[in-house]
Amino acid sequence: MMLSYDNRAMAQSVTTTSDHLPLSPTSSTTISSSMSSTTDQPKTKHHHIWLITGPAGCGKSTVAQFIAKAMNLPYIEGDEYHPQANVDKMAQGIPLTDADRWDWLTLLREEAINRLSSGDQGVVLTCSALKRKYRDVIRVAPYYDHNVLLHFIYLHASEEVLMKRVGSRQGHFMHANMVHSQFAALQPPGADEKDVISVDVSGSIEAVEEEALAKIRQAVEQALDRDS
Repeated sequence: MMLSYDNRAMAQSVTTTSDHLPLSPTSSTTISSSMSSTTDQPKTKHHHIWLITGPAGCGKSTVAQFIAKAMNLPYIEGDEYHPQANVDKMAQGIPLTDADRWDWLTLLREEAINRLSSGDQGVVLTCSALKRKYRDVIRVAPYYDHNVLLHFIYLHASEEVLMKRVGSRQGHFMHANMVHSQFAALQPPGADEKDVISVDVSGSIEAVEEEALAKIRQAVEQALDRDS
């Protein structure tokens, strides 16, 4: 039986709290190396940040957990790093401003770099990154470490599809009406954003996970070709 996005997230509740109020940064989820995985990320000269992005309801946390487990990589749930003021705003259905996001985005970038600096070959990170300038904050990462390659995995579907998914969630701080505001703010990645991998999430979660993983493996192979 195929699981929906929300049912899959509930089934994985032992490894994530992303469908509930965020925890403190120190409790960020890590997919342990002791867990079974499809395949480890191949060793390359570079370390990789796989940033799973897209508007509310696109399945960022579900897909990120799958990718992290499949490639045996640590996972950072971006929502856990929001300050309480941001959480309170979103719980009231108030969209965040740019000013609300800058420190949060910087913190996510720094945490990803720290994970790689500690020896991890890659890290999986979730962040909506709706606007190009938000993505550009994370894009600074390779300037701090030239061995880092950043990849955005952009999950997308129609507003109608995502509204329905968010509306069915229980206990999440992101309300369905926030999907509309996110689409109003959304700047889909342009053709010149070469570090973006697009995945349509209109289909089943199994199909989305496999497509995302296949495209990530292809990106790793391209990095290996570059290294050789």
